[in-house]
Amino acid sequence: MKKKTIKDLDARQLSGGRVLVRVDYNVPLKDGRVTDDSRIRATLPTLRHLLEHSACVILMSHVGRPKGEWKDEYSLRPAADTLAQFMDVPVRLVPDVVGSDARDAVAAMHGGEILMLENTRFLPGEETNDPHLSEQLGGMASVFVNDAFGAAHRAHASTVGAPEVMKREGKPVVAGLLMDAELRFLGNALESPERPFVAILAGAKISGKIDVIESLLPRVDHLVIGGAMANTFFRAMGLETGDSLVEEDRVEMARALLERAEDKLVLPVDCVVAEEAEPGANTRTVDREEIPGGWKALDIGPRSVARFRELLAGAQTVIWNGPMGMFEVEPFRGGTNSVARAVADITRTGATTIVGGGDTAAAVKEAGLDAKMSHVSTGGGASLEFLEGRTLPGVAVLDDRED
Repeated sequence: MKKKTIKDLDARQLSGGRVLVRVDYNVPLKDGRVTDDSRIRATLPTLRHLLEHSACVILMSHVGRPKGEWKDEYSLRPAADTLAQFMDVPVRLVPDVVGSDARDAVAAMHGGEILMLENTRFLPGEETNDPHLSEQLGGMASVFVNDAFGAAHRAHASTVGAPEVMKREGKPVVAGLLMDAELRFLGNALESPERPFVAILAGAKISGKIDVIESLLPRVDHLVIGGAMANTFFRAMGLETGDSLVEEDRVEMARALLERAEDKLVLPVDCVVAEEAEPGANTRTVDREEIPGGWKALDIGPRSVARFRELLAGAQTVIWNGPMGMFEVEPFRGGTNSVARAVADITRTGATTIVGGGDTAAAVKEAGLDAKMSHVSTGGGASLEFLEGRTLPGVAVLDDRED
């Protein structure tokens, strides 16, 4: 999947030109402040490239789910203030998206300036990809840049409608540097991975990742399963699972996968269990065959960690999506942290390691290891859909590179 990027643009297309950039600043907020600026920092190379070429940079994003209503708690003001801390120029937030205030602000811009439009989801037409809204957005600029991989699986006005309008008018529609990195790392892992290739899939439910499992199973040398989804496989093996989370309607599916995958699919061999998933809980480490009645499996145990580390030690390509246990609760984060350290270790020795977005990215950052991975994706749902082999509408609309 070769898409044109901002580096394929002629300098004359950028200098003084209005460039509409879709970013993904759907960041966590608390008391009006950004609590994790990873997604904002990830866009800095794109923004700096545009400013170095004297472009007028018009940013648009969503945050939260305001459902087409203007709500102060979903303003992009905190994101604009955070971005300004990293830039050498002011970041002006206009309290408008496509109205007269927004149009006037865009018209008054000079090269090398940044303007941020308010939350696109304040408008009902954003999520329905309304043609009129798409026309209004597309008419603001001469170049469209998508640097929002985390929103690329959504066919919204700001991700698909506006660039379609601009393409019809002969305007460039290209990827930003973050989008390009996401597509290269994930695309290379699927199409031409260095081997051995190990995928680690975890999290709560098989149902949310069955398509990823089906897509990766023929491609990988080993598929490691962790998190609560391992419990459903345990049940398929005829093991008792106590009060652990099990998808009863997926047990037969898990059994079929076990039979088809044979030795390629690797499950935990021991678990950390507790009666309740809460801080300070009384925990035990037991073999997977010995989960007691009334207890829940909430993390992988030390023997599983050792087994997974051994598999990872020889890997040349690793994709990891999903924490090993309920990592947000102190007694159950050990497995996730240990796997994170193992993945960081092989990155240092030359392996390509890709960490999925969402909870996995948060866990790796919390462990202080995000900078030690080859690539930490900014897209949770988008990463999963890409790994499933689906076409992402926000990527498909971008101009193709001919070479």
